[in-house]
Amino acid sequence: MPSPQQARAQASAITSGKTAPEVEAAPTSQLRVLFDQPRLSPGQRRIAQYLIEHITEAAFLSITDLAERVGVSQPSVTRFAAAVGFSGYPALREKLQAIALGTLAGGPAEEDRANELQAAVDAEIENLENLRRDFADPDRVIAVGRELSASTPLTVLGLRISASLAEYFAYAARRIHPDVRLVTLGGTVAYDALLQSREAGGTWVLAFSLPRHAQETLTAVRVARGAGLRVALITDLALGPVADEADVTFATGTGSRLVFDSYAAPGVMAAALLQAMTDADPERTQARLESYEQISDQHQFFLRD
Repeated sequence: MPSPQQARAQASAITSGKTAPEVEAAPTSQLRVLFDQPRLSPGQRRIAQYLIEHITEAAFLSITDLAERVGVSQPSVTRFAAAVGFSGYPALREKLQAIALGTLAGGPAEEDRANELQAAVDAEIENLENLRRDFADPDRVIAVGRELSASTPLTVLGLRISASLAEYFAYAARRIHPDVRLVTLGGTVAYDALLQSREAGGTWVLAFSLPRHAQETLTAVRVARGAGLRVALITDLALGPVADEADVTFATGTGSRLVFDSYAAPGVMAAALLQAMTDADPERTQARLESYEQISDQHQFFLRD
């Protein structure tokens, strides 16, 4: 009798039955692609992030109003429009309005008034809907899952509040990967672990950077890159210092309606990469899950449901 993990590994491979995307990418994803330039200045990144976070309102602002909202000069907005491939701000605003109107046209009808807890759930549902649209084309997830699967050892980095998702990922990845190294302490402890991972033959690090973003995460990612490791990043910001240092960034929204953030969409993103790793080497996956089931039965790790 296969375990739940074995059954899912056999039945839900994301590479099987793949069809062409039928769903338009989420508005935030469209904007991230639009603004995905190699080296935007800090001021230009602030403009991009403001547009991503306030698309339905910002798309209709004048250049003066947008500059004032972001706290930059009007020439900075003009230079930003040119940096992302437009002849000027009017052309950029026309594109933004098309994206914003598509968002409004496809949005839900006015809902009943919700209390704060319901509003927090609604915000997470929106994050998950956006992630669902991003998954319409899973090629990038599949490719990175293949790379993580092949990296031995595989290092998983998550500092401060990001440690919880890193621990989840590492716990599950150890069921299907022979050498997963978890790093949840910063400073020289992280440096040692990253350098040792590279010396042992590792090629990739999966890093988590969730709000509030830790300075030591940025430093650790830079150390990893300096040692020759490539970095895949799960975060909430497609633009910013940590994303700039990563080789691949998976940006998805976090819930920010309550005192402490919630991480439904990043959790699903992590699970999707785990699924891609199982698909990358199905024979190893099956063998390791079978071996683990035998050990867990022998030592009675789990209660009988």
